[in-house]
Amino acid sequence: MSNKITKLFNIEYPIIQAGMIWNSGWRLASAASNSGILGLIGAGSMYPDVLREHIQKCKKATDKPFGINVPMLYPNIEDIMNIIVEEGVKIVFTSAGNPKTWTPWLQERGITVVHVVSSVKFALKAQEAGVDAVVAEGFEAGGHNGRDETTTLALIPMVKEKIHIPLIAAGGIATGKAMLATMILGADGVQVGSRFVASEESSAHNAFKQVVIDAKEGDTQLTLKELAPVRLIKNKFYQDVQDLYKSSPSIEELKALLGRARAKKGMFEGDLEEGELEIGQIAGLIHDIKPVSQIVEEIVQEFQAAKNAVNFL
Repeated sequence: MSNKITKLFNIEYPIIQAGMIWNSGWRLASAASNSGILGLIGAGSMYPDVLREHIQKCKKATDKPFGINVPMLYPNIEDIMNIIVEEGVKIVFTSAGNPKTWTPWLQERGITVVHVVSSVKFALKAQEAGVDAVVAEGFEAGGHNGRDETTTLALIPMVKEKIHIPLIAAGGIATGKAMLATMILGADGVQVGSRFVASEESSAHNAFKQVVIDAKEGDTQLTLKELAPVRLIKNKFYQDVQDLYKSSPSIEELKALLGRARAKKGMFEGDLEEGELEIGQIAGLIHDIKPVSQIVEEIVQEFQAAKNAVNFL
């Protein structure tokens, strides 16, 4: 399955495992890379020394390419970038910040740079910054998201119309059929997040994984746009946020309610009431916890079957 994305990352299938905070440690990333796709370590939930440890363990667990996802809104960004270079990682996905800040610096050191965007405007800015590819993420996605609530189905062809660099689709993609649909719309590959949360190798707490596979349509909601838009499972913390909105809160009041380490409490430690439980809308279609290799195999097989069916039509 050779195309722009497989050639860019030297992988077998044009699929990227998203670098999600508190979910994407070295076990998930190495299992993804060993399955023929690109695994990403999520640096957003790691102190620099912890990131270094995960990179070193990932290098021992796979001889395939893997990368690091770096949300640029987090502190210690310079330490993180230096560690990536020191450890010889050759692929970086940046998000939540200006791609001009780090793209030239990373590329000068032989690193392929991909930036995550939620709109045509930001896709063009990323292309102008010189990135090697962009991930265009619809608002169906979990975690931090765009404020415009543009769906993947609408976003991908609009971005494709305006850019000439490789395009990776994200948001609401957990199956081979969804992968085919976004590639028909113009994507060169896909980034999958939520489906890999419910994998055996994910570093998410088992209680959170169970919530994901129990989720149904309508169990998630995009909120906290004033801070950084995030899609949450509707638990007690989510309801506390909604109750606070009734009083037209200030940004400071929202920050006070959010506090610190709320996502860690929910996704990593398994506090299903007070924790921040980030997941995509596609959770309603995820019904089991499987090894990464099996998830990848099923996505690829379904993609091929759906492609053959479309060719037949």
